[in-house]
Amino acid sequence: MNKPIRILLVDDHPIVRDGLSAVLSTQNDFAVVGQAGDGEEALAQIETLKPDVLLLDLEMPGLDGIATLQRLAQTGTRLATIVFTVFDTDERILSAVQAGAQGYLLKGVPREEIFNAVRVVHQGGSLLQPLVASKLLKHMGQQANSPAEHLSQRETEVLELIARGQQNKEIAAQLFISERTVKFHVSAILRKLNAGNRTEAVALARQKGLIKT
Repeated sequence: MNKPIRILLVDDHPIVRDGLSAVLSTQNDFAVVGQAGDGEEALAQIETLKPDVLLLDLEMPGLDGIATLQRLAQTGTRLATIVFTVFDTDERILSAVQAGAQGYLLKGVPREEIFNAVRVVHQGGSLLQPLVASKLLKHMGQQANSPAEHLSQRETEVLELIARGQQNKEIAAQLFISERTVKFHVSAILRKLNAGNRTEAVALARQKGLIKT
């Protein structure tokens, strides 16, 4: 008999984790080996539990889902990851896929889709719901046809707060994201605007009419 697929659940809501654990435990080839309420806890458990598949929420206090994926990539840890979230915006999907997620499921999908996704990513494949896949393809197409300085909605929000003199920690608190995610957005803004620093980015954005601040 093959070894069960070892799964780590990461979500800041205990009731969601417990529900997922109960559902996944109905499958003989699955074993839920741990649960974590945030990214830092998840990274610690990944190191000790060595799961095969990570089922990861995006919005969490402290280290959020995107930042957790980025940290894994920086450490060279290869772990099949499925983002399991309520967020279906183009930006969220693209960020998760770029950060290394192999699957992206929206909460509320039938349990059979979750089972299938776990098995697919464990075997090295990738799986996106049709709705998610269509949004991703549409967004990537728009990016290819848009000017280099095109900013996402979230990047524009971050840039407007930078223009008001706010630092990363303040921006993170106001937008309810992690400080690491803010740094990720700032890097993207500087790259897209071809700016050397935050001040230059604000000046260029104002010149191009990208922000009103």
